[in-house]
Amino acid sequence: MRVLGVIPARLGSTRLPHKPLQLLAGEPLITRVIQRVVEHDLTDELVVATDSARIVEVAERSGVRAVLTDPAHLSGTDRVAEVAARPEFAGADVVVNVQGDEPFLPREALAGAIERVERGDDVGTAAAPLDPALAVDPARVKVVTDAWGRALYFSRAPIPHRREPSDDATDLYWQHLGIYAYGQAALARWVAAEPSAAELAERLEQLRALHCGLTIGVARLDEPALPGVDTPDDLQRAEAHWHALQG
Repeated sequence: MRVLGVIPARLGSTRLPHKPLQLLAGEPLITRVIQRVVEHDLTDELVVATDSARIVEVAERSGVRAVLTDPAHLSGTDRVAEVAARPEFAGADVVVNVQGDEPFLPREALAGAIERVERGDDVGTAAAPLDPALAVDPARVKVVTDAWGRALYFSRAPIPHRREPSDDATDLYWQHLGIYAYGQAALARWVAAEPSAAELAERLEQLRALHCGLTIGVARLDEPALPGVDTPDDLQRAEAHWHALQG
């Protein structure tokens, strides 16, 4: 199957202004994300979808194509869908949305999301085991799945809720990672739907997909993963992690 990778990157961000251009180990964050996806070598073509000419310049210096998209888009998926609908990308069987704030996205997450679509799910994504002590953090989105690995719900709240106190929380909490794979038809259906009440309440666009009946298959990773970069503190942690990986 032909896989188109799209990295949506919006210049405006309330918690971390000009986030894609913030430096991580001396390079713009968007450059580090591009490098990560290229390193994984799982996409046939990679494109940055943005609302900023400055981000276009940075992406092209990194060796990938960049496309200016409608600045009015409300979500990364809307931005990805605009790119996927272009005639030059119509041949893609799977479209992968790698969020532009995930510089440490594991290869297993990208491969697993694609595989879930290849196996028949409308949408594929990934999740990593989460320390119960971190489950209360609203920046770490949690997901609960059914017996077939399909998402039942995503939330910023700690789900599932543990009614009785217990020291045994093994395999209870799963952190959703910033990756989506879609078939073309599923992507078009997602963006055509109206935002749901749950999506607006949680500020989680994937709840719209569940609300309109799309199946979201979740690839489970074996190891915990870092959250995306949303705040200055996240950026500091990412910087420290980057240098730790370099030895």
